Amino acid sequence: MGKSIALFGAGGKMGVRLSKNLMGSSYEVRHVEVGEVGRKRLKDELGIACCSVDDALKNVDVVILAVPDTLIGRLAAEIAPKLSAGTMVMTLDAAAPFAGHLPKRDDLVYFVAHPCHPTIFSPEVHTPGAPDYFGGVTAPQSIVSALMQGPEEAFALGEDIAKTIYQPILRSYRVTVEQMALLEPGLSETVCATLLDVMREAMDEVVSRGVPAEAARDFLLGHMTILSAVIFKQIPGQFSDACNKAITFGKPRLMRDDWKQVFDKQEIADSIERIT
Repeated sequence: MGKSIALFGAGGKMGVRLSKNLMGSSYEVRHVEVGEVGRKRLKDELGIACCSVDDALKNVDVVILAVPDTLIGRLAAEIAPKLSAGTMVMTLDAAAPFAGHLPKRDDLVYFVAHPCHPTIFSPEVHTPGAPDYFGGVTAPQSIVSALMQGPEEAFALGEDIAKTIYQPILRSYRVTVEQMALLEPGLSETVCATLLDVMREAMDEVVSRGVPAEAARDFLLGHMTILSAVIFKQIPGQFSDACNKAITFGKPRLMRDDWKQVFDKQEIADSIERIT
């Protein structure tokens, strides 16, 4: 048996995904779930029984906190006194570590791992009958990992666990916690999710002006595919003069001149404070 893992929040939406991918691995997994619904889900779906916090933490090598960002600080503070020096604490998001919510224990290893999710060009995302939009099932995805504190040799263990819980893996990248915060919430949520939500609002607007709803949806999603393929250089190609002129006019009409300040350190910190 390999290293032992205490998985907190094992019965939650993310915890079940991790539990499933850890099954059959070399890791000895101890599942912790306080919610009755989550405990039942683990038992019914995966045949997994949960254990107590004390049993899970006894001589454990790694603790994974698969719980919401708002709970990370409190939970980490509660379990830290029960952890031996050298124990790895892994979070699945950079928000709480970036905000300083992990206990001040220099003798613990802090590791953060986050999925990139499958790209929109991955054929497995659109598998008939079993699409995998999130990743971790059939569609390969890349991951980003950060060793926040601890000896350099600890990175290999953290990365291997990350590759296991987020499999199948396309590529694995090493970043810092600060860089991961730029990626999320900065790039993925503040920018990407916001602009996608604006695009959905724009679709609703043309529908309100008389365009049939299904036609508007098909038109927008279809153009998202081909425009993304060109913009992100998935395929060779270039836009027409008309499209380039629309972008030249549209960008200042839609975006503030200073929009890139969302990536400034204080802006990222403020965003994470709201999240956590």
